[in-house]
Amino acid sequence: MKLQRHPSNPILLPDPASDWETYNVFNPSVVYHNDLFHMHYRAQGLDWISRIGYAVSVDGVNWNRMRRPILSPKDKSDSRGVEDPRVTKIDARFYMCYTAYGSEVEGKPTHVGGGILPMIARSDNLITWERLGPIVRGEDNKDHVLFPRKIGGRYAALHRRWPNIWIAYSDDLLHWDEEDMAVLLTPRADNDWDFKSIGGNGVPIETEQGWLAFYHGYNEAHVYHLGVCLLDLDDPTKVISRPRTAIFWPEELWEIRGDVPNVVFSNANLVVDDTVYVYYGGGDHVIGLATCSLDDLIEYVLD
Repeated sequence: MKLQRHPSNPILLPDPASDWETYNVFNPSVVYHNDLFHMHYRAQGLDWISRIGYAVSVDGVNWNRMRRPILSPKDKSDSRGVEDPRVTKIDARFYMCYTAYGSEVEGKPTHVGGGILPMIARSDNLITWERLGPIVRGEDNKDHVLFPRKIGGRYAALHRRWPNIWIAYSDDLLHWDEEDMAVLLTPRADNDWDFKSIGGNGVPIETEQGWLAFYHGYNEAHVYHLGVCLLDLDDPTKVISRPRTAIFWPEELWEIRGDVPNVVFSNANLVVDDTVYVYYGGGDHVIGLATCSLDDLIEYVLD
C-alpha cells in the first residue's frame, strides 16, 4: 500500500510578501471541525524563527490563512521558535502539542539540560491558546501527540526519546510522572527505512480494530519515510501490528530538494468521510497532501 499524492500539490507555499512566513511553511496539523478543515502550520520568515500560523479550508485543498501568526515565541524558553503543532480535540476543547525551542530552560542556558521541550497548549476556538507546560523537562524531547480521548480514565500521549517512541499517561495534562512512561516502539535494525530513528506523527485514529498510529522513520541516508501501526484500544502499549513496509517517502523534487532534503514529515492524519487525509511538510519548505481510504489502510495493517 502507498499513500496517493493530491494532484494540486503542494497545497500551501511560503508568502514572499510576509515577514514571518517568507521562506518556509511546513509540518502542519489539521483538524476537521464544523464542516471546515482547520490548519495550524509551522512557518519561518526573515528572522528564521519558527512561528505557528492558521488557515481554514472548505475542501482541505484550497486555504485562506490569517495574516499574522497565532502562536509566537514569548520568552527565552522558546526564543528560537515554536514548532510542529499537533492539535487534538478532546471533548469540547482543543489541545495543541508543539515544540518549544529556546535559549534557556528554567533559567539555565540550553547547553545545560537541552533547549527543546514538548509543550501543550489549549484553546476553545482554535485561534487563542493558553500555554500549559511541558510533558518532560531537562531533555531534548519532541514528536509528542495526545490521543483523542482518555484511556482508562487518564490522558495518554506519545512522545519521542531518541531514537524511540514512548507512551505516557497523565491525570491532568500538567503532571507526567516518569513511572507512567514506557517505550512503545523502537527502530528496527533489520529493516531498511526505520532503523535509525522513529517518531510519532498525527493524532491516533480510533477504529474498531484498534488505534491506527502513523509514525515516521529515517535510515542511515537520512531519508524520511512514513509508516503505520495498530495499537490495542484499551491498552495502547500493546502493539497489534506493525507492517515492515513504508507507505510514503520522498519522490517529488520539492520533497527531495527542499530546505532540508529528503523529508516528508506529517503531523496530521485525519479521517473525513472514510478518507484519510495525510498532510505533510515536503523538504521543510512547503505543504503537501496525500490520501488513502480508511478501509484500505485497516486491511493493509491487518494483512
